Amino acid sequence: MTDISPWGWTSARAADLPPGCDPARVMRVDRGRLSVMTGQGERRAVPATSLYGSELAGPAVGDWVGLRGELAVTVLPRSSAFVRTVAGRTSAAQVVAANLDVVLVVDALTGEARLRRVERYLAVAWSSGATPVVVLTKADLCDDVAATVEAVREDALGVDVLAVSTVTGEGLEGLRALLGPGRTAAMVGPSGVGKSSLVNALAGRAVAGTREIRDDGRGRHTTTARELHLLPGGGLLVDTPGMRELGLYDDADGVDTAYADVTELAAGCRFRDCAHRGEPGCAVAAAIDDGRLDPARFTAWRKLEAEARRQLLRVDARSRAAERARLRTLHRAMREQPNRLR
Repeated sequence: MTDISPWGWTSARAADLPPGCDPARVMRVDRGRLSVMTGQGERRAVPATSLYGSELAGPAVGDWVGLRGELAVTVLPRSSAFVRTVAGRTSAAQVVAANLDVVLVVDALTGEARLRRVERYLAVAWSSGATPVVVLTKADLCDDVAATVEAVREDALGVDVLAVSTVTGEGLEGLRALLGPGRTAAMVGPSGVGKSSLVNALAGRAVAGTREIRDDGRGRHTTTARELHLLPGGGLLVDTPGMRELGLYDDADGVDTAYADVTELAAGCRFRDCAHRGEPGCAVAAAIDDGRLDPARFTAWRKLEAEARRQLLRVDARSRAAERARLRTLHRAMREQPNRLR
């Protein structure tokens, strides 16, 4: 194998590759070790410690890196990245997957549509720089697919919504059409919504482990690490473990895009600093009163807006603390210089 263009390599990326380096795409990250695809095939690599200058800088699945031998010495600039705050009370970030064209937000057609959950994933997906698509699995277990899809479509503004079934094959061709040669997608969503079964169906073989469906129609996601797969049609797909928490990082733009209707209404309030709590001339309150805006959607928007603001403050605080620590180290080093003027 000498051509890595099937893995998304383009001549435009070559300008960012340092001299003497070979390009490689990260397929998987295991405890600091990388599985990468190169012009000579799949191999293992070790990332240089210099790559971890910031929490978002280290190699992630989907990244392009420059190799010198077995050492990954650089991460090439990303065209997009799906980033979340790691679980727990922290502001630390995690790049779930990089250089994506599409983010597949996956949920299951079992029970009522989980609109608030889909909205949260869409907010992060819009922030990634890739195009989000909602994929609703297990269509064979839903009594009224059309009604549920329509409910999600009305809520997921500007986003395609597809219903699929890995049992009957419904909707799979439409999904494959989104994943053309060289295009990279990441599949994200909570555990048990059928992501592994969907990966296997698209790949045409078992590349992700699955377990039996429970009596309530929910599966158990068995993926333990993010991994990039090359699909038969030439598309590329990142499978991800189920996420118990999906925290926003520091970008409120994704929230504004996911809730474009609420944002537009808020811009029409009489007062610029309207808190939408009964102020005169509040366009948001008027829309709720006359039924144009679902109160639950407004509450979810307010919650995510507040979360994005808190996270931005945490990130700023971390940046200030890191800069203070850097200056302290620099001043200490200067004081310890033996020839320092006194």
